[in-house]
Amino acid sequence: MWRVVRRLALLLLGALATPAHAEDVLYLYIWNSYLSEDTVSRFEAQCQCRVNQDYYSDNEEMLAKLEAGATGYDLVVPTGFAVETLLRKAALRPLDKARLPNLANLKAEFREPWYDPGMRYAVPYATTVTLLGYNARRLAQLGLPTDTWALIFEPRYLEKLKGKVTVLNSQRELMAAAMKYLGYSVQETDPGRWDEAKRLILRAKPYWATFSNSTYIKDLAIGNIWVAHGYSSDMYRAQQDALEAKRPFAIEFRTPKEGAVLAVDSFVVLKGGQRPDLAHRFIDFILDGTNAADVSNLIGAGNPNAAATPHIRPEIAGNPGIFPPPDDLRRLEMLRDFDPKTRRILSRMWTEIKVR
Repeated sequence: MWRVVRRLALLLLGALATPAHAEDVLYLYIWNSYLSEDTVSRFEAQCQCRVNQDYYSDNEEMLAKLEAGATGYDLVVPTGFAVETLLRKAALRPLDKARLPNLANLKAEFREPWYDPGMRYAVPYATTVTLLGYNARRLAQLGLPTDTWALIFEPRYLEKLKGKVTVLNSQRELMAAAMKYLGYSVQETDPGRWDEAKRLILRAKPYWATFSNSTYIKDLAIGNIWVAHGYSSDMYRAQQDALEAKRPFAIEFRTPKEGAVLAVDSFVVLKGGQRPDLAHRFIDFILDGTNAADVSNLIGAGNPNAAATPHIRPEIAGNPGIFPPPDDLRRLEMLRDFDPKTRRILSRMWTEIKVR
């Protein structure tokens, strides 16, 4: 009898000492509309696991949630400057490249990102351009230009568009658009020039319908708004939604001639996540060329994966709003993290913009 009791006790202790997962679940924190259901379903079938997704619509929103103590996420998909922030906070787990054989599929120009030299923590997933989407029929009727930030900042154009324009509810993105329109770099640190951008925004604000990070997709597609400041992948979705609904207008999008923001979004593994094994399996799955092509074919984003190129539909690969040609690339800048003093100045300006 004693032997039986002792054996049961040892089995119980062994069970308690060995980590067990009642269910294999990957917890992913990602941008709205940035991963297709088809892609997720294929991965879940392959790994016999489940992907649980939470969504954010802005890097600042994601960083604030993590800073406030949100836990449980294995993978996040930040933009370059947000990767910088997470690295500074020591929040990321180094990549185990032995688990990522498909890493070799990345294009050479993406293998040494400025925000993660040596690609020790971040794996590029997709690229987007922050640009202008518009109702082509309405703007042609009004005789308005479609290739300049003046469309959302100048009263002489906004008078014809009042209540039909949305801008991103993002401090960095909206201020960057204003800075590019004024002829400055998005990395400018002169407070006087940022104040000039703030005043430009405040002058235009009364003409705008709202600040929006996601609803502009639907509003543009159904004709409620005519101009939107937003991400190229969102504009592609609005364009396709309008086509599928057979709207009597087309949604177009293009990069303003003054320049714009180019974003590279990457997978990073959070240090506090419980399933780095599943996180690495998911990253390597996405790095496969046929899977990587989904982010372009189904989401409308640019693609840093060379093995995906043969699988991307020609009309998407040839779209300059998704894959900018060399002339456009020269006018694009990536956002980088600022020093604490500059961040505080911009936060105060953003608060003033939102409350006035």
